[in-house]
Amino acid sequence: MLVIIGYLVVVLSVFGGFALAGGHLAALFQPLELLMIGGAAVGAFFVGNNGKAIKATLKALPSVFKGSKYTKSLYMELMTLLFEILTKVRKEGLMSIEGDIESPEESAIFAKYPTVLADHHTIEFMTDYLRLMVSGNMDAFQIENLMDNEIETHHAEGEVPVHCVAKVGDGLPAFGIVAAVMGVVHTMESVGLPPAELGMLIAHALVGTFLGILLSYGFVTPLSSLLEQKLHESSKIFQCVKVTLLASLNGYAPALAVEFGRKVLFSTERPSFSEMEEHIRQSKTK
Repeated sequence: MLVIIGYLVVVLSVFGGFALAGGHLAALFQPLELLMIGGAAVGAFFVGNNGKAIKATLKALPSVFKGSKYTKSLYMELMTLLFEILTKVRKEGLMSIEGDIESPEESAIFAKYPTVLADHHTIEFMTDYLRLMVSGNMDAFQIENLMDNEIETHHAEGEVPVHCVAKVGDGLPAFGIVAAVMGVVHTMESVGLPPAELGMLIAHALVGTFLGILLSYGFVTPLSSLLEQKLHESSKIFQCVKVTLLASLNGYAPALAVEFGRKVLFSTERPSFSEMEEHIRQSKTK
């Protein structure tokens, strides 16, 4: 929603200001210039990226029009789920959660937290490391190193669409210049026309430069920034799970382990200590 609002502000500010200054909006409507700029940008995008990068970018782009799913309520559910699992481990031993982590969709514990259960990547990350803890063959240092490597890999994969969109945005002003040069060439080969018509051709050529810059800095480049912000949000939930599980592995009680996880969250989504405590208390009564 914010993306659409931002686009509307850009369009109204630029074209509205031009119209208020006495400009003719019809002069800016140059579909052939858009064809040259947009077509060249799309072609360069396909040339400069492999199939995996293209698929990742096309998959990531729709997410910019959606709000963040990483909310305070999601994190409260996640940490309450971790608290319940770690409490069961503390009371009944690691082997007691084997069935839960092998089939989380059939687990009575996981079923109480449908929002977290719907996040396949988070559930997979959590259950994979709980499974390693159950095996008992790895110490905390080894698991932490493996977690760091997996989070780093996740971040590297998530950066692919960011870089792809940023590169397209960087290239648009240059393609605008290409379209403008083509317009100048067309003007120069039409020097026999009356001055009024030549002026129109020059104006059309300059529109190419204008469109390339506007599309880059007003529309495409901001998307790469937004995708990067979403990537950081998606990595934070893994860090929360990581810190909580490692605290438990190092012998801390479930309540303290969850507190470790709470402290690594961004301040905008981090519940207070009392909110977290109350949420855990309410989950025990269900």
